[in-house]
Amino acid sequence: MFEYPLTLAAEHDPFVLADGSVLAEDVFAGAPGPEVRVASLRGVDAAHLVLSGVDLSPCLFTGTVHLDQLRLEGACTFDTAPAPAPVSGWRGWRHWPPVRFTQRRVLAEEHHWRAGRPGAVRGWNGAVLGAGRVGPLQLAPVYRALRKAFEDGKHEPGAADFYYGEMEMRRHADDIPRAERWLLTAYWALSGYGLRASRALAWLGAAMLLTIGLLMGWGIAQDTPQQTATVGGGKVTFQIDKDDPENPTGNRFTGERFEKALNVTLNSVVFRSSGQDLTTAGTYIEMTSRLAEPVLLGLAVLAIRNRVKR
Repeated sequence: MFEYPLTLAAEHDPFVLADGSVLAEDVFAGAPGPEVRVASLRGVDAAHLVLSGVDLSPCLFTGTVHLDQLRLEGACTFDTAPAPAPVSGWRGWRHWPPVRFTQRRVLAEEHHWRAGRPGAVRGWNGAVLGAGRVGPLQLAPVYRALRKAFEDGKHEPGAADFYYGEMEMRRHADDIPRAERWLLTAYWALSGYGLRASRALAWLGAAMLLTIGLLMGWGIAQDTPQQTATVGGGKVTFQIDKDDPENPTGNRFTGERFEKALNVTLNSVVFRSSGQDLTTAGTYIEMTSRLAEPVLLGLAVLAIRNRVKR
């Protein structure tokens, strides 16, 4: 417990003594790297602690007191998710396609947990001696506290990676209901918890292509329904009727039908009705499109907003 504010900062330039000479650092010649590393903060009350420019990739955070009040300044580095392992030889094809994890800052303890799971993907670092065993239940509040620390420091984009880690630990936790896990899995798959715009845009593009294909195949009417006028009785009256749209026959995938389907789909994305004559199946396809595609567009906008907001 630090009674007064304490700053632990890394100095990357050599230390110059009063006589102008450079401080000898031969004693550190066998160090694993030039970075100043913090091995663990377990049991530390971080309410008055400031870390500046240090390497936190091996740091153990579980058990830190007042972790949300920790201040991180400068280029404090964390570990990252592993890149997909290269496929080589016939044995490598058993792991095809390679698993790609979202590039983000990851705690060392998540590395240890993922490396110890059955069927773990290569690239996650195993636990070091004395690191203990932690899981999603213990890591979720750690990610939450670090996210709050970044948000309090007005570093919203930096807090996004820790929000992603918090949601990942919640999704893998054993104590949440199955329905909530399914909801989190869908949120992760569609937009990376509202942080991956490319994922949401990819789903939006796929949904639009699927909608266009379905409309061209079954949704666009064969011909534009004609309006007819009837004259009845001694008094001339006009009653305008409109024939029901006919299901398409023959060649359905033409340029004209593609243009109509594209018009319906683009209007659905912005939650508008195109006014195009559709079959019964086309009506339901448009209704589904008007519900799903604006949601995907909103998730993409939300992801971009979360990455650029201050």
